[in-house]
Amino acid sequence: MKQFIDFIPLILFFIVYKLEPRAVELAGHTFTLGGIFSATAVLILASLLVYGALFLAQRRLEKGQWITLLACLVFGGMTLTFHSETFLKWKAPVVNWLFALGFAASHFIGDRPLIQRIMGHAVSLPAPLWTRLNLAWVAFFVFSGCANLFVAFTFHDFWVDFKVFGSLGMTVLFLVGQGIFLARHMHEHNTESAAKSKD
Repeated sequence: MKQFIDFIPLILFFIVYKLEPRAVELAGHTFTLGGIFSATAVLILASLLVYGALFLAQRRLEKGQWITLLACLVFGGMTLTFHSETFLKWKAPVVNWLFALGFAASHFIGDRPLIQRIMGHAVSLPAPLWTRLNLAWVAFFVFSGCANLFVAFTFHDFWVDFKVFGSLGMTVLFLVGQGIFLARHMHEHNTESAAKSKD
C-alpha cells in the first residue's frame, strides 16, 4: 500500500499534464493550467501535501519517502526556475539509482541487507535468500532508472506516460514476482523446518 501512496502526486501530475493549457483565475491571480510546467507545480504541491499528511499521521517519514520528496522539490523546482523540463526528466532515474545504491550499500553497512530490515519482521528466510532478494531490488532500481532515462530522452511524446504507467507497471510486476519468490521459498523453508523438528 505504501508504494502506491507514492504514486498519488505522480497521477495528479499526469492528469494536469494531459489537460489542454487554459487560463485559470485563483485569488485574483491568473495561472495556466495544463502542460508540463503547471503539472510540475501540481506535483510539488501534491508531494508536500501527501508526505506532510503522512508525517503528521506517523510522526515520521521513511528514508525512501524523504528521498522522493527532496528529489521532487529539487528537480521540480529547477524545472520551474529554469523553465526546462530536462531537469524533471532526470528525477526518476536519479531517485531509482539512489534507491539501488542504498540497497547495494546495505550489503556492506550493517548486519543485514536492507530488504531484510524492511520485511524481516513479517517473513522468515535463510540469509542467502535475503541476499538474493536484496540484489533483485538493486537490479530492479538500476533497470527502472535506465528505462526512465532512455524513454525520457528518446521518446519525448511518451515519457510522461511511461513515467507514470510504465513505472507503476514495472513496480507491480516486480512485486508480483517477489511475492511468488517469497511464497515458494517460505514453503520450502517451512517444510525443512518441520522435517527437522520431527528429527
